[in-house]
Amino acid sequence: MNFESLGLSPALLRALGDAGYVTPTPIQQQAIPHILAGRDLLGGAQTGTGKTAAFGLPMLQHLAKQTPPKGPRKPRALVLVPTRELAVQVADNLKVYARHLRLNVTMLFGGVGMQPQIDNLRRGADVLVACPGRLIDHLERGTAKLDGVEVLVLDEADRMLDMGFLPAMKRILARVPAARQSLLFSATFEPRIKALALDYLRDPVEVQVAAQNTIAETIVHRVHPVDAKAKRDLLVDILAQRHTERVLVFGKTKHGCNRLAEQLEKAGLPALAIHGNKSQSARQKALDAF
Repeated sequence: MNFESLGLSPALLRALGDAGYVTPTPIQQQAIPHILAGRDLLGGAQTGTGKTAAFGLPMLQHLAKQTPPKGPRKPRALVLVPTRELAVQVADNLKVYARHLRLNVTMLFGGVGMQPQIDNLRRGADVLVACPGRLIDHLERGTAKLDGVEVLVLDEADRMLDMGFLPAMKRILARVPAARQSLLFSATFEPRIKALALDYLRDPVEVQVAAQNTIAETIVHRVHPVDAKAKRDLLVDILAQRHTERVLVFGKTKHGCNRLAEQLEKAGLPALAIHGNKSQSARQKALDAF
């Protein structure tokens, strides 16, 4: 199967070709036709499966076909995401897909000033990629309007629930027109996700590309039994032997992550820690360096 067979517009196919996309992933193959048909959708897909394109491509095609209402351009699609980092990633991908369309993509997230975001909203946005907390801030100030939203996407909904965003999500969804297309993506279809879908989706199609509660097959697992005192030295040996450009190391606590990063640096392995106590600029700097 190729992207042409999914019914995407020439402008989107051109953008995909420019970006080097060749074959749609399983979640894209399953989701795109249903979304193009206007159905609500509950998608089960882990990170790295191509779900941004799965909802982004048909969403952009829908917006491009519609004539925007007269007056200042208000968001016609809303993508809710749990973190700033994911907002940047999703928005960047959507901009790639929309490069041959006259559609604007704007981001809203915390940790930065409000005014630049207000200015972007005033200039007009077709797609709004937002974190719940910062979007609430704009709604309360009256600087963001959701009454023109035609497509709603809840991306990584399970993570948003884990982070305690359910009250904010409910407040936001109360501002979105009932006559909309709703798409919900989650790593699993656990009961709370099913309950969320029951409340906010209308007769959704369910697609899932991985078995529930499974680990991604692309990950190789190894266990190294070791005394606690020897863990750091073993980690240094493993990292030094692998000659891998990028490695993620998860720690138990924020303080432990800071300490481990310092220890790896002393061992000659460039390392930076990233966690919730870091400032937004420090987190972004670490991600950029990675």
